[in-house]
Formats: sequence, C-alpha cells, structure tokens
Amino acid sequence: MKELKIEQFILEKLEEPGFEDYYLLEVKHNPANNKVEVFLDSDSGLSLGVAAKINRYLQSRIDEAGFLGEKYILDVSSPGIGKPLQLIRQYTKNIGRILEVTFAEDDKKVKQKGTLTKVNGETSILIQYEVKEKQGKKKIVKIIEKEIAFDIIDKAIVKISF
Repeated sequence: MKELKIEQFILEKLEEPGFEDYYLLEVKHNPANNKVEVFLDSDSGLSLGVAAKINRYLQSRIDEAGFLGEKYILDVSSPGIGKPLQLIRQYTKNIGRILEVTFAEDDKKVKQKGTLTKVNGETSILIQYEVKEKQGKKKIVKIIEKEIAFDIIDKAIVKISF
C-alpha cells in the first residue's frame, strides 16, 4: 500500500518537463526500520543531481501525506551494478556491454556470458561470445551468436570488465 502511494508520487514527477527520460524500476519499503528505497533509471543514466531533486520532491510529498510518520529513511538511486536488468529499455541502453544471462533451455538453467549486440524489439536479445575448439593441434576460436527470448530469461546482469 505504501509502495503504491510512493510509486504514484514518482510517476507524477516523471511526467514533468525535464524528467521524461527517467523511469521507475522499483520501490521497496522495509517496515522494520521504516526505510524506503526507490530505484530509478534513464536512457542516459541517472545523475546525482536528478536523484537529489526527486528525493527532495518525494520527501515533501511523503511528509505532506504523513503515512510514514515523522521518522523514516528515504534513498533514491539507480539500481547499480550487479542488479538484474528488468526492462527492455535497460537492455537497449546496455548494447555493447557484457551480460551474464541466466535462462531456461531444454528444461534446464543455462548461464551464458557474452556481449549484448542487439535488442530485437520486445521479443529477444542477441549476445555474442567466443568458444575455443581444438582442431588437431590447433585451437580455433569461434564467435557464436545466440538469440535469447525475453520470456525465457531468468536474470541478466551487466558485467564490468577492467
């Protein structure tokens, strides 16, 4: 219930001029410590300044409504590295990056790491990875392209390589 109210406040803010590029991923409320976490993203990245503006806006709306009481913790941020991708917009934003994708194939879970090369509308992604094969005494490197439908993806995480 509280999460829904906060979502409504955020969606109202994201309709304002200058905030159209941003989108809501998740709102979490932990009643034990009265902490609210809001995860936002955008096609061009979430800046600290925008996160602070949305945080101040939410704080004033929550205080006005009074449904969290006087003491609560509010954290507005991007999902960060290591969080699974949730929306197609996030996949599109990460074309060219390395993903670790866990998906169902032949009644088992498969984990594949590769470069995200394409997002096919709302149906699938295309990743590219290398496979080393032995041919006689030589090792041959093959480039494999694999299409993975969104409906079989359990989890996709962007991997950072240094």
